[in-house]
Amino acid sequence: MKFIDEAEIKVIAGRGGNGCLSFLREKNRPKGGPDGGNGGDGGSIFIVGNESLNTLTDFRHIRIYKAESGRSGAGRDCTGKAGVDLRIQVPLGTIVIDVETETVIGEVTLEGEELLVARGGHHGLGNTHFKTSTNQTPRRTTPGTFGDERKLRLELSVLADVGLLGLPNAGKSTLLSTVSQARPKIADYPFTTLYPQLGVVDVGDSDGFVMADIPGLIKGAAEGGGLGTQFLKHLNRTQILLHLVDISPLADQEPQTAIRDIEMELEKSRYSLAERERWLVLNKADTLEASRADEIKNNLIKDLNWSKPIFSISAVSGSGCHELAGKIMQHLILQRKDDDNQEQLA
Repeated sequence: MKFIDEAEIKVIAGRGGNGCLSFLREKNRPKGGPDGGNGGDGGSIFIVGNESLNTLTDFRHIRIYKAESGRSGAGRDCTGKAGVDLRIQVPLGTIVIDVETETVIGEVTLEGEELLVARGGHHGLGNTHFKTSTNQTPRRTTPGTFGDERKLRLELSVLADVGLLGLPNAGKSTLLSTVSQARPKIADYPFTTLYPQLGVVDVGDSDGFVMADIPGLIKGAAEGGGLGTQFLKHLNRTQILLHLVDISPLADQEPQTAIRDIEMELEKSRYSLAERERWLVLNKADTLEASRADEIKNNLIKDLNWSKPIFSISAVSGSGCHELAGKIMQHLILQRKDDDNQEQLA
């Protein structure tokens, strides 16, 4: 399931250092020649591919990136220190676009691949550079030039790590809006979500994963009922299915019935979804007494012989949501390590 994760940033390359106006002055050479050194070049900015990253989450917190400017030249023909280049790490598959011209600068597809997006300013010249046979004491220098300054849009085609599963009004859109910056349409009627909605869940330390809210299932979805296979096909590439169940007193169905209805559709689907990693998430737990919510949870574990993870949350208040996101991230990290080990053994 491909979505576009986007972020806009501003990059400012370093300015070149100014040239120096200086003349050699020593005890035995009171009128020495020019010795003003050149400035240093400004630092450039590169976009670099990093296969350990999978979202553009970090760019929502840091919007402006500046490279170091070059130092000015000095006397005794000392050249100024060049500014350090800045390398911005992005996930593989990131496309870089100039916002003002809407032109594609390039795409980073390989680990360590570098794409120059802002060139540093050129160094200024010291007066030594202008010394000629006819001008032995030049007083001319040039300033360093400004580095490139651009607004960039980063676009990343991503696959959803986590798919939200559940009957209409189970609270999937609300959960997505609570744990991410996504703002899907939310209302109290079936099929509020007509198209897949994407949210990038940031769990700190540059970790994150992609969660997708997809239109709700109804009986007969595998045969095309409701939004049918339009929904089921989107779950085929996810690592975890979060099965949301409404356990509030106003729920349309008993939790056991709602769960079994969904399980039947998964078993009928041609995408082998019944074999996917699936966690139960009991939503709207805040509408019940804590003891009653625990009772429902324990009954489900017993009646369904459930051995996979099960959580009680409130998507509206956020209770339990961030703990759930943390557990998902832990599972995905372990899954990625297992996949890497298998690739090494292959």
